[in-house]
Amino acid sequence: MKWLCTTAFFLISPFAMADVCQLNINATDMMRFEQQTLQVQSQCTDVEVTLHNTGKLPVSAMGHDWVLTKTADVAAVANAGMSAGLANNYQKPGDARIVAATKIIGGGESSTVRFSTSQLVSGSSYSYFCSAPGHFSIMKGRLVLNASSPPAVAKNVSR
Repeated sequence: MKWLCTTAFFLISPFAMADVCQLNINATDMMRFEQQTLQVQSQCTDVEVTLHNTGKLPVSAMGHDWVLTKTADVAAVANAGMSAGLANNYQKPGDARIVAATKIIGGGESSTVRFSTSQLVSGSSYSYFCSAPGHFSIMKGRLVLNASSPPAVAKNVSR
């Protein structure tokens, strides 16, 4: 029995010690993300991003999502998503270039996505954008890894 408890502890301990860092970002009816840069501290093992659509328009008129890719892939992923349609959140199903994405939401709604920082390559450039048709050209920002400056940095939240 003691062996079983010890084994269980070691198997679940990486999950218990994981640093889950939370970020919030707002999208508006003016087709803007209010935050142009999101920073993730080096100790974050997982990141939880919550998108808040602070607008009033419904998803069919001014829906927004938050999609993370390598910066070089933004245009290609957004263009592929247009043909995927609203039913697929304007994201091509199975697109391996998408690191993380929320569902598309209307005014007053929120959506959260969680992803592991182990998917991110240090030194690579990452950008987030809204994949709704026509939005990605102005609704975009940068995700900065291993940030140490305090403004807009993901904070560890005890769970």
